Amino acid sequence: MYILNYRILNLLIRFIFVFSFIFAVNINAHAEDKNAALIKAMQDGGHILMIRHAKAPGFGDPANIKIDDCSTQRNLDQQGRQQSKRIGEWLRSNNIEVAEVYSSQWCRCLDTARLLNMGVVKELPALNSFFQMPENREPSLRALKQFISDQAINQNLIIMVTHHVTIAAISGQNVASGDGVLLKLNESAPFEFVGIFNPE
Repeated sequence: MYILNYRILNLLIRFIFVFSFIFAVNINAHAEDKNAALIKAMQDGGHILMIRHAKAPGFGDPANIKIDDCSTQRNLDQQGRQQSKRIGEWLRSNNIEVAEVYSSQWCRCLDTARLLNMGVVKELPALNSFFQMPENREPSLRALKQFISDQAINQNLIIMVTHHVTIAAISGQNVASGDGVLLKLNESAPFEFVGIFNPE
């Protein structure tokens, strides 16, 4: 009886192990397929990659924030600067080398965008944070949606470096620092959500 129970237990453990392995392989294959699809879309152009600025310790900004004075803002730390460089390296390693780059005027966004090393960075006020200035939410989103709708669908990838609140409002997605969302430009509608960008 003891030997029989041991054999059953041993078979059960083997079954669980094999099932877990197959499940993990399938999940990984699905993730790789999804990642490959995002990379292909970015290579083809006609998409917007909206990235949340890299890691910047803290929460919000000081009350005395000034857009043209980085010392009054929450900024990237060394980890965030290295993260920004790795994102750019990841893009180039996947043959995404040409892009139009736009950024919020916040220093942590501008630094992230410049450290990507994907091209000249253009400031776009519509990408600015409205986290502590809720009165700017609707005007900013309206201007950003108009900017997106004005973009040609057959152009190279557009990269926008912005803030959590902007990405969440535009796509309905919550992303971590350095992550983002991919949006597809359409003729019949301003854009559509394609997927989450997570290079690390």
